[in-house]
Amino acid sequence: MLEFGSQVLNRLTSLFLSPSSTLSISSLACALFIAAGFLIWKRAKRGQDVEMRVLLRALFPKRYFTKTVGIDVLLTVLNTSVFVAVFGLAIVNYNVVSSYVISGLVALFGMASPSALPDWQVNAFMTFALFMAFEFAYWLDHYLSHRIPYLWEFHRVHHEAEVLTPLTNFRVHPVDTIVFYNINGICLGLMNGICSYAFGSNAHQFVLFDVNIFVVCALHLLTHLQHTHMWIAFTGFAGRVIMSPAHHQVHHSTDPKHFNKNLGGVLAVFDWLFGTLYIPGKTPEKLTFGVDRDAEHAASPHTMHGALVEPVIRVGRMIRIAIRKARRPAVRTVPGYAKVQAQS
Repeated sequence: MLEFGSQVLNRLTSLFLSPSSTLSISSLACALFIAAGFLIWKRAKRGQDVEMRVLLRALFPKRYFTKTVGIDVLLTVLNTSVFVAVFGLAIVNYNVVSSYVISGLVALFGMASPSALPDWQVNAFMTFALFMAFEFAYWLDHYLSHRIPYLWEFHRVHHEAEVLTPLTNFRVHPVDTIVFYNINGICLGLMNGICSYAFGSNAHQFVLFDVNIFVVCALHLLTHLQHTHMWIAFTGFAGRVIMSPAHHQVHHSTDPKHFNKNLGGVLAVFDWLFGTLYIPGKTPEKLTFGVDRDAEHAASPHTMHGALVEPVIRVGRMIRIAIRKARRPAVRTVPGYAKVQAQS
């Protein structure tokens, strides 16, 4: 019992105190500080005084406390505790992928010569390359989740949020997370294998609490703000490179012109490259969030049954229909057959 309590305490400590945790106090505080600073700056530009009461109301609007946000809280608890073991079992081991890549490259080209570059340059390149691999994995997973109907049924749980808050980051179906972790494992494994072969086994990325330092910086500067009402928009060249909070809010929009746009995580470069980029303007757009429901999606998305069980049922139904269609014998068409039948 004492050991179990110690494990729970360690888990909670890591969850809230480790800077690399998505739910870390430091990252949430940093997002709050940036949001407050942005609001103060905007009011100062208009020559308006900043009252604490007004600032708090702007930072925490009433819609943050509606019933629809309750499922965000519940899924946050589940995705950071109960489902963690499931994610661990389902991940493609990126170290295994990396080993296969290195073995394959050695078999094809022989052993690579040791790099003559200083260690800090090698490690800096490794850090950047793995960050880019992570970003591509994020874009690819997101693209597939929007394009493949089976994956969309799980991913739509995230898009059914009608209010965006930092906890919306955790409003995800476990199957959606498992798919992402596997794609991420493959992409990171490929990049790590290539870099390790090119620079040698001593090449390492710069990390903070075992996480790529670029990812940790992005977590503190962007990730939480992307799921808020704060319209902080990057335009011009910056809007083609960085996924600003406004970029991601557009991604959640119910306006058809915004569908399947801005699929990147921290960077917008892959959206720019593959034609899925929508650069928001400095002036806030009037956006509504959520997903339209039909007869197939009648259950409320803001309940545990609607968020966790219904997607599995719908995908199971889709698979059964696909199997029945695949088993259905093809109808052979004989030239003139219909004409003969009509005459007989």
